[in-house]
Amino acid sequence: MPVPGRRWRRGELNTAFRILATVVIPTFRFSARYHWHGPNRLPAEGAFVLAPNHFTNIDPLVVGTAVWLSRRAPRFLAKASLFKVPVFGKIMSGMGQIPVERSGRTRLSDPLGGGRSLIEQGGAIIVYPEGTLTRDPDLWPMRGKTGAVRIALENDVPLIPMAHWGTQNIMARYGKKLRLIPPSRVDVIVGDPVDLSAYRGKPIDQQVLVEATELLMRHITALLEEIRGQQAPPTRWDPAANNQKETGRFE
Repeated sequence: MPVPGRRWRRGELNTAFRILATVVIPTFRFSARYHWHGPNRLPAEGAFVLAPNHFTNIDPLVVGTAVWLSRRAPRFLAKASLFKVPVFGKIMSGMGQIPVERSGRTRLSDPLGGGRSLIEQGGAIIVYPEGTLTRDPDLWPMRGKTGAVRIALENDVPLIPMAHWGTQNIMARYGKKLRLIPPSRVDVIVGDPVDLSAYRGKPIDQQVLVEATELLMRHITALLEEIRGQQAPPTRWDPAANNQKETGRFE
């Protein structure tokens, strides 16, 4: 939820952020009527990793606006191809977004130099643990990848789950058209930091990453169940088990 009394961290904003915040965010907030659930759990200071669900191409604007209203500059790990788009790529770079080269399984074998640098400066980084739009037919979170957990563990910072719902009424999954009128309700909830104490201080091997990632996905799913008022399927959707690619469109 908005925090009008909270001050911006010194050096967290730049010209690109200020321009977009003046034009884009007010326009989007007219079309997306935010409904906040629970208190604002985003830290006012210090580094953290925010891990939201992902089911439409406009989700980054939803999440970025929520983080902006909390007086933190939203910075994402974003696929590198976006930085090659004329004008848009310049804006992404100007705001300090972090490009990631994606392979078939979106590996983050390196904790990503740009992400580590931002964390070391006390910044917030947004990582979609699913790596792409969920393949689940009913838009529930699917199997997660290990990048968000890896960054949180290797840098010993909080890992905060987040969920939102309603974005699909503004832009359908893989859609290109925005439905700005009439305004759509968008429910947003931020959870408490995931308890990673069982994994911190241990060698970060694949087993640790997979177990902690599944714990993160359970937290995100529980938050989404709360705001949707529905129960998620008992088995998490796995693209590989359903003969689906993990990048690009699948419809």
